[in-house]
Order: sequence, then structure tokens, then C-alpha cells
Amino acid sequence: MPLTIDDLRPNKGANTSKRRLGRGHGSGRGKTAGRGTKGQNSRSGGGVRPGFEGGQLPIQQRMPYKRGFTNVWSTPWETVNVGRLAELEVDGPITPQVLAERGLIRSVRFPVKILGNGELGTPITVHAHGFSKSAKELIEQAGGTVETLERTDQWTSARPRTRRLPINREMKAMRVGKVGGPSRREALAQIGEREGEEA
Repeated sequence: MPLTIDDLRPNKGANTSKRRLGRGHGSGRGKTAGRGTKGQNSRSGGGVRPGFEGGQLPIQQRMPYKRGFTNVWSTPWETVNVGRLAELEVDGPITPQVLAERGLIRSVRFPVKILGNGELGTPITVHAHGFSKSAKELIEQAGGTVETLERTDQWTSARPRTRRLPINREMKAMRVGKVGGPSRREALAQIGEREGEEA
């Protein structure tokens, strides 16, 4: 007898019918519908969010290093290794504009730092906003020169977010925001006047 498409069936146990709850006590899942008697989880919409530990401090707060930290005020440096510079055949100094044109950095909007990974056999002149110690030594050993550019990007004026910075140490010493202390604006004005007098 030939096999037709209506003869096809899934393997036994491959498909299971959905459990029907709350359809009378004769079904075995009536009344409380398998949820037990009373309590948070027996109610519609009951339960707790993932990670909830009954009100105690959850693990993602007890162990902050597990959570990680991203400094939104950090400078997005563009880094280029000395080995990549050796591959460029450029007449004249290597500047951020040249690196952007060759696709080694995203844009001239970001400050450029030269790192010391790789080898350099020819003398080159490099203009960048920062150099690692090893990169500077490699370029000078090959007979090249380095020139540190002044940073004019927007990240030079980022607001300080840590008390380790001198301005924040001064503001803490002035008791900014404390009872009887000056406001942040008044403290900044006083610091500005003091720096103006010293200059």
C-alpha cells in the first residue's frame, strides 16, 4: 500500500498537548490549578523579578566588580602601533590627517597616541597627541623624530568625576555642599579668582 502525506505522524513523545488548568476537579488540575494554596505565586501576575533575593542586597550589588564599570568621561584615544607606521609610504611627516586618510584611525576628531608594538627600520617624522615611552625610543633609534601636538579635542574639557583630581580635592577641602559651606558655583568662582591672582 503506498505511503501518502496524510499517513505522516510525528514520533511518539515528540509533541505533547498543553496542560489544561482550572477545568474542574475531575481533571486533576482544577480548583487551585496546580498553584497550591494562597501565597504570592498563586496569584495572577505573582512572582518576583529575576535576581530578586527576598529584599536582601542581591549578588550584583554585593559584588560590584562582577557588574563592571564604564567611565563615560574617558578620552576615546585612537591608537596606532609603530609597526603600522613603518608600512606607510608617505612623503613628509605622518600626521593624524594622514592616518585618517589611510584608514588607520576613525577620524581626526579623536586624539592619536602612538604605541611601541612592531619594528621600525626607516627614519620617519611623526606628529601625534601622545607617544608611549617604547614608541618614542623606537622612532628615535631609527633616526626619526617625534612631535607632540597640543590637544584641542572636546575631551580636554570633560568635567572631573573623581576626587583624585586637584580641583575636586580643593572643593572637598572647602566643604562644598556641606552645612555652612559654599555652593559648587561659589567654590569654582573662588578657585578661579585665586588662580587669576596667582597668574
